[in-house]
Amino acid sequence: MARYTGPRQKKSRRYGVPLFGPSKALERKNYPPGMHGETRRKQTEYALALGEKQKLRLMYGLLERQFRRYFEIALRRRGVTGVTLLQLLETRLDNVVFKMGFANSRRAARQMVNHGHIRVNARKVSIPSFNVKPGEIITIRDSSVTRQMATRGLEATQIAVVPDWLLVDKENFKGEVKRIPSREEIAPIVNEQLVVELYSR
Repeated sequence: MARYTGPRQKKSRRYGVPLFGPSKALERKNYPPGMHGETRRKQTEYALALGEKQKLRLMYGLLERQFRRYFEIALRRRGVTGVTLLQLLETRLDNVVFKMGFANSRRAARQMVNHGHIRVNARKVSIPSFNVKPGEIITIRDSSVTRQMATRGLEATQIAVVPDWLLVDKENFKGEVKRIPSREEIAPIVNEQLVVELYSR
């Protein structure tokens, strides 16, 4: 599956938030990249909404077609469209593996899923966009290479707090999705309502 492979720090600086985890570049230069980065321009409403969409899309590692598909699914479901969109993105298998701490980034978690290191309810799932449902059990493949990879991820993320909607048994390399997260638990770095308005134009 195609994904963004360009310079990540530039994207974080462009939008002023750490899209791919802690960013030293953002701490050193808290202004957009480029010759005119330090000059501030007033943004239009459309530019603001587009920026919010791009932040969300890049954070979860999606291309435009994939992201629009998620929006259309959220639009058809009951409830607040923006919150439903966030919940769909948050319950992607690669994101769940990342949140459980088995990988230190969404990109690393996606690679683990792609390479067949993850099991859902004891069945191999190699599709990062697989939406995990409440009650489903995530386990790491029982092989020394996979366990070493997961151990490195757990060591790198040991200070990160596991969200309340997930249950993790680090010793046995498994976890469970207890429920769908609320907006407060997702704590998005974007205004999802602007994304909904952008696609509703």
